[in-house]
Amino acid sequence: MAEQKFTNNWFAGQKSIWDNLIPKENPKRVLEVGSYEGASACYVIEKLGNDHALEIHCVDTWSGGVEHQAGGSAQSDMPSVEERFHNNIDIAKQAVSQPVELVIHKGFSDFHLAKLLGEGKANYFDFIYIDGSHQAPDVLADAILGFKLLRVGGVMAFDDYLWFEPLPYGQDLVRSPKIAIDAFVNIYCRKLRIMPGGVHQLYIRKLAV
Repeated sequence: MAEQKFTNNWFAGQKSIWDNLIPKENPKRVLEVGSYEGASACYVIEKLGNDHALEIHCVDTWSGGVEHQAGGSAQSDMPSVEERFHNNIDIAKQAVSQPVELVIHKGFSDFHLAKLLGEGKANYFDFIYIDGSHQAPDVLADAILGFKLLRVGGVMAFDDYLWFEPLPYGQDLVRSPKIAIDAFVNIYCRKLRIMPGGVHQLYIRKLAV
């Protein structure tokens, strides 16, 4: 049987949290923004795919963010990344007994999240994972649109809460997720509750629309 191939261990930091969170929440409808090689989606499939059917929506441009552009510190061969995503997901789906409906939205997240809302999927998803663009304006848009797509009682997870883009002149708050996540949490404070999580991730539960 073919083996999954991942070129980094970025998802490793979440595993200790997700090992408790995902079985407890037991989501059936999952949305992730930023799929890369599919590590998080594969985790959900492998963790829950023998228990019940899954519907997983993956949003990604597979063209890389600012930090992946030519000359950047994390330059990547994005066509190969996208190919590994498909291969890894196929292997994960074949390894479980229950059906997995995978819906791929290739393109920018603001467009596809808004499109999902237009298709009537407000308050639809049980679990949403935000790990796409690390630029603050993009993160804020993902948070706000994602919150509308999340059902009351559902969980939204933000990765790279403390991540900063390495720049010659130091840290730039607008080119990192934290300021956007903080703004979202503060503005929506009466509609959510912050949950326990890791240092580099932030988790919230939706309490009201």
